[in-house]
Amino acid sequence: MKEQKQGNQIDIELSEDVAEGIYSNLAIISHSNSEFVIDFIRMLPGTPKAKVKSRIILSPQHAKRLRAALTDNIDKFEANFGNIEMQESTPQFPPMNFGPTGEA
Repeated sequence: MKEQKQGNQIDIELSEDVAEGIYSNLAIISHSNSEFVIDFIRMLPGTPKAKVKSRIILSPQHAKRLRAALTDNIDKFEANFGNIEMQESTPQFPPMNFGPTGEA
């Protein structure tokens, strides 16, 4: 599958296996002074071990652009489909000793 170039647009190729996507229900985010690392993980109930399914490494500038794009898309989603309800408490996962991190 290819997106066509139009004016200043970039030709982006999306292979079939990548287009299928990878399900993730947990993201662990860490950073240094030069990069952000987002590990996408699939946690299954009753399973004590989870695997990182994908790791994305971003520059700080790109991480900020990603945040803006996510905010814009969430706002558009909620305008079309209603407010996304957050759970009052986050699910309890086993501790993961990855160093200083945040969760999303």
